[in-house]
Amino acid sequence: MRRTKIIATLGPATDESGTLEQLFLSGVDVFRLNYSHQTRDDHARRVARVRALSERYHRATAIVADLQGPKVRIQHFRTGKIRLREGSAFTIDTDMDIDAGDEKHVGVSHKSLPSDVRCGDTLLIDDGRIALRVQDIHGHEVACKVIAGGELSDNKGINLQGGGLSAQSLTSKDRADLAHAVQIGVDYIAVSFARSPEDVHHARRLIEQQGGHCGIITKIERAEALDAVEQIIKASDAIMIARGDLGVEIGNAALPPVQKELIAKARAMDRVAITATQMMESMIDHQTPTRAEVFDVANAVLDGTDAVMLSAETSIGHHPVKAVQQMAAICEETEKQRVVRTSDHRIDQRFESISETIAMSTMYAANHIGARAIMAVTETGATCLWMSRISSGLPIYAFTRHESTRRRVVLYRGVYPVEFDVTATDPRCLDVAIIDTMLAKGLVDARDTLIVTHGDMLGTEGRTNNMKIIQVAEAQAQAQAQYG
Repeated sequence: MRRTKIIATLGPATDESGTLEQLFLSGVDVFRLNYSHQTRDDHARRVARVRALSERYHRATAIVADLQGPKVRIQHFRTGKIRLREGSAFTIDTDMDIDAGDEKHVGVSHKSLPSDVRCGDTLLIDDGRIALRVQDIHGHEVACKVIAGGELSDNKGINLQGGGLSAQSLTSKDRADLAHAVQIGVDYIAVSFARSPEDVHHARRLIEQQGGHCGIITKIERAEALDAVEQIIKASDAIMIARGDLGVEIGNAALPPVQKELIAKARAMDRVAITATQMMESMIDHQTPTRAEVFDVANAVLDGTDAVMLSAETSIGHHPVKAVQQMAAICEETEKQRVVRTSDHRIDQRFESISETIAMSTMYAANHIGARAIMAVTETGATCLWMSRISSGLPIYAFTRHESTRRRVVLYRGVYPVEFDVTATDPRCLDVAIIDTMLAKGLVDARDTLIVTHGDMLGTEGRTNNMKIIQVAEAQAQAQAQYG
């Protein structure tokens, strides 16, 4: 079973007849709504379709609402696009009319740009394809020299090399979109361009004010976020390594070690890590990925990422289903490597709760006893998250009665949700009920050794205090002798 989860972005391509169902059946674990594009009605309609598929196939699937954030963009040119030549002068003017841009100057959405930059700074436009050196600042004008030219069209993003633009993480549009996302029942909300843990706390307060319980995925895409990254990770439920804007701000050469470090930090702090941006970009138009893209996905899996994400490949691409199938095949093949199945996670650290101790002990025992699988009876999924931080080839099944928990845990590496109402089960027959569920699904057989975790107080949060090693055939025989 593939342990690394796949996130696919919804869009016009997935609206085509039958495509969403094919993506679902090809193994997409999480669907992403990109609030930078399409309407709220579009997003609501897509959520309803995903939920209908989950119900039809009895398979939990999570949905992420990705907020646009304060993406700083140039405004419009009179002709739609221009060409900038190296060495020429070009001015960014915060007071220009939105459609008045030309070969000499253009407006910008971020009105504080003149106070954010200094002479000598480098501004990067369109993912770094255009580079401008700040020469002078006069009131609302930032006068620049073109140091890397090319064709430039409307609405392209603009970054300050090294970071430092002051735009707030949550815009008024983001707050309205967040409220809508909570209303339509998404499982996670992704916060864009966060700079500090307070940005994450702010988003969480807004979710709570709307009566929501969504997890928060913080997108690491600003250079200054790296200065407070441990506090940001701690405040979040997951991080997304958004390599587009981050690469522009810190430089592409710095991205590989930063990606590895971020994944390692997230796992060490018991948080989820998602690797995103241009993972299989060529498959927007082509039916197979490049070798470089294959290695990119494989390296993220080797680094320990929980999930890999497809963006334009599925939202507007010509081959969305094949992109998912190719990504799944790469993940599965990479997961056969021994390095993916071993771990010394937290081996020298003190555990903070009984539940966490049970989770860590279970993984140690399972990796040394030849267990076939782990079944964790859980209310919130926390035990499964702790378990999934240990690299292992063993599947972890989250037995839970809560649909929201089943959807949340699908993002965790190596965790698979199972619908199971522990409160409707006789505690004396719990082990056999779990075994019968696994046998009915064809996931184990009579010769297997399994590990089950649960709490004495079944159906209560945070009380996991039991780990039991079970031989399937022996447990069935004992239950038959005791209860007939």
